[in-house]
Amino acid sequence: MARLVAFQQNQLSFPPLASSLSDFNGTRLQTHIQLKRKTWQPKGSLYVSASSTKKILIMGGTRFIGVFLSRQLVKEGHQVTLFTRGKAPITQQLPGESDTDFADFSSKILHLKGDRKDYDFVKSSLSAEGFDVVYDINGREAEEVEPILDALPNLEQFIYCSSAGVYLKSDLLPHAEIDAVDPKSRHKGKLETESLLQSKDVNWTSIRPVYIYGPLNYNPVEEWFFHRLKAGRPIPIPGSGIQITQLGHVKDLATAFVKVLGNDKASKQIFNISGDKYVTFDGLARACAKAGGFPEPELIHYNPKDFDFGKKKSFPFRDQHFFASVEKAKSVLGLEPEYGLVEGLTDSYNLDFGRGTFRKEADFSTDDIILGKSLVSV
Repeated sequence: MARLVAFQQNQLSFPPLASSLSDFNGTRLQTHIQLKRKTWQPKGSLYVSASSTKKILIMGGTRFIGVFLSRQLVKEGHQVTLFTRGKAPITQQLPGESDTDFADFSSKILHLKGDRKDYDFVKSSLSAEGFDVVYDINGREAEEVEPILDALPNLEQFIYCSSAGVYLKSDLLPHAEIDAVDPKSRHKGKLETESLLQSKDVNWTSIRPVYIYGPLNYNPVEEWFFHRLKAGRPIPIPGSGIQITQLGHVKDLATAFVKVLGNDKASKQIFNISGDKYVTFDGLARACAKAGGFPEPELIHYNPKDFDFGKKKSFPFRDQHFFASVEKAKSVLGLEPEYGLVEGLTDSYNLDFGRGTFRKEADFSTDDIILGKSLVSV
């Protein structure tokens, strides 16, 4: 029988930082932002109670989405176990999180160590422990999910983190949950997982985020812009810069995951989750500057077809209009994003990059190619 272990770690605490904001009149961005004090902790409307206390398994949970989701679930009184390979610390104190809150969370979180691709272990350990609900936030392939379902025949709900990247490229936007999907998408494994769930006698819910941002983001979304703004460099943007995209704050995403827990309206449903505003590439660059307190950035537009960047990405977003409707989540789940874009980016900057922490070192090599600068010092 697999052993569940409660973890507690003592780490330095960080005082919460306030977000200093003023109006931002960028393209398609919210123009009136209310001054708020921000920390990692959900407030008021974010405490979403399921019908009863659940024994919950999170596949993953030590990075980004998982650290915020697990805290909300523990705060609600659920018994939460993280299934990971044990390569990363099971708990880490978040910037702005009090010592008391961190100690309380650490004392309650449980850990099941294993490799989710070791299907025999998954079946034996999960069947031995038994869980009411599974949140799968790091599953990529359907074959990784089937052993979980086999091990838990009495599972009450399987909640899956899919992606809005599954939609077929279209001239008709925003993408809605009923839109055509692309079987050749790089997220085809998530599509196949959704198909598997639909074919099984299981109560499931699938969440399709668009671009996710916020503190601890391991994808170079806002961080890409912050690096360039801090270095005082021009920001290269492909095409005209008026391509429209959409970002959702990680804490709002965590709230959405909690909203569907034990919710009959979420049974066998797919929901797009993101912010309710859209933004252009140029507007996003300006929003990042506003969030970090930087001057208005210099924007350089270029034609990507004029350059050969090899395997490197010169820009962190797909070069196209890409955004999705969140009306279904708002009407069915009553979900209202807490974070406007500038406010959310400020939260991310103050609690992460602005403290000197980031996931990837700055790499300006493709910028230098675009700007016509030599990569060799002379």
